[in-house]
Amino acid sequence: MEASARANGTLRTDQAIVYVVDDEPSIRNSTKELAESVGLRVQTFATAQEFLRSQRPDAPGCLVLDVRLPGLSGLDLQRELARANSPLPIIFITGHGDIPMSVRAMKAGAIDFLAKPCRHQDLLDAIAHAIERDRLDRAQRSELAELRSRYESLTPREREVMAFLVKGLLNKQVGAELGMTLPTVKFHRAHVMQKMKAGSIAHLVRISERLQAHPREQGPTSTGEGSTHTGDQGPT
Repeated sequence: MEASARANGTLRTDQAIVYVVDDEPSIRNSTKELAESVGLRVQTFATAQEFLRSQRPDAPGCLVLDVRLPGLSGLDLQRELARANSPLPIIFITGHGDIPMSVRAMKAGAIDFLAKPCRHQDLLDAIAHAIERDRLDRAQRSELAELRSRYESLTPREREVMAFLVKGLLNKQVGAELGMTLPTVKFHRAHVMQKMKAGSIAHLVRISERLQAHPREQGPTSTGEGSTHTGDQGPT
């Protein structure tokens, strides 16, 4: 992305937005001008509290964040966003950072940690990388939400059938487990495959793996029937 951006003289943003949180007006303004010079939208804030109160559009973006701020620090804001399940790639910039602080920020998921004054190209490259990461993460979250929606459209009986199918059981074995005739098992299996948009049992297993790898409080649960090809807990 960075190479093509430099070749064209601008970053392809697709309405991406950069949020800048820094208590120094000169830093806010210079960062805003730099990002806008490559076609990015920018919103600036003097404090973390001001940023948290703002309404952010549903668009890819990243946060350029000073570590030391009045009130909530940059690291505090990073924790607040994680606690609120509000993912946003963060690039820390600071004139006072030290190695332990950098390690803490990166372990908590920061994209980069730059010392002031940072090279313009270093910051632009970090922003481009962060926005691309956010695009990918948003696409994956959207795909996962679609898979959950499909799973939730299944009836309780269809979920039971799916649970045994992803364990590798044959139709007659599923029938024996659930007390169904073979035609009834085939009927429910066809509905499961159609609703989950699975082209094969292997595809259904991969879908089940995705749902298991990213559970949520009200998501699919296990029957407790034992382990499956996709783990001990999963859609049923």
